[in-house]
Amino acid sequence: MLPTETRMPHTFSRRSFLGSAAAAGFAGPTLSAAEARPARVIDCHAHFYRSTGGRDPNRMLVEAADKLGIDQLCCSLLTARRPATADQFREANAHAWEIAKRFPGRLLPYVYVNAGYTREAVEEIRRYVEDRGFIGLKVYNEYWANEPVFYPIVETVIQLRVPILFHAGHMHFYNEQQPRISDGGHIAELAKRYPEAMLICGHVNGGGDWEWTIKALRNAPTVYLDTSGSVVDEGVVEMCVELLGADRVLFGCDMSMTAGVGKVRAAQLSPQDRRKILGDNMAAILSKRGSR
Repeated sequence: MLPTETRMPHTFSRRSFLGSAAAAGFAGPTLSAAEARPARVIDCHAHFYRSTGGRDPNRMLVEAADKLGIDQLCCSLLTARRPATADQFREANAHAWEIAKRFPGRLLPYVYVNAGYTREAVEEIRRYVEDRGFIGLKVYNEYWANEPVFYPIVETVIQLRVPILFHAGHMHFYNEQQPRISDGGHIAELAKRYPEAMLICGHVNGGGDWEWTIKALRNAPTVYLDTSGSVVDEGVVEMCVELLGADRVLFGCDMSMTAGVGKVRAAQLSPQDRRKILGDNMAAILSKRGSR
């Protein structure tokens, strides 16, 4: 946590956020407030900001997390334009490293690569995970997740025991800006080939058909789904838990922070399932590598 003197004063504390969620009268055995709270509330899907002058946007991110009761945020920094070249993703990761060093233990960095640059991507992943403690890999929409170009990338993260977070969504129209965006089906196919990989399907509520996404992952037991995205339809989190099980659902905001927190707080969940989603599941993933 940040030193007390650097944190913004606020009345909506972590204790009140978690306590209100635990005490809301959801189904399941009654737990004490301490038992209902995860050890850490972890946002599995966040982003670093590039500073453009004025207030530091990354400190503002931490201040917002303080207000909402989020202990840690797993962040990536994408290139301004995609598909990214090797030089561009190297620059983005170097910048992410500089930001992460300013908020140790609070903003946990993913390394970002374009899988099309296979040799450079593998070298980049190893450099930042092994030497600098990055907690996993973020990939965007340069290739579908089931394309062979991903195979050496996945084999590398399996060796390093870190997850891959996929930018994903299932559209019912041709998305000219993202013609190769992965969906749950692509990721499920990759998981079948590599069942030992820790794969995260990003932002179930990021746009597109979220019901299709959840159903596509029913028979992919090693794939996690994160709750992030700006869409706030009722019943999304409950359907994730019903069809996938709470052990496979990860709390995420993808920068829609109040919506991200609100949908998990409002969901009709048992205290045990809420605790898993808010932090315990992601903490278990991070523990595979020993990340803190």
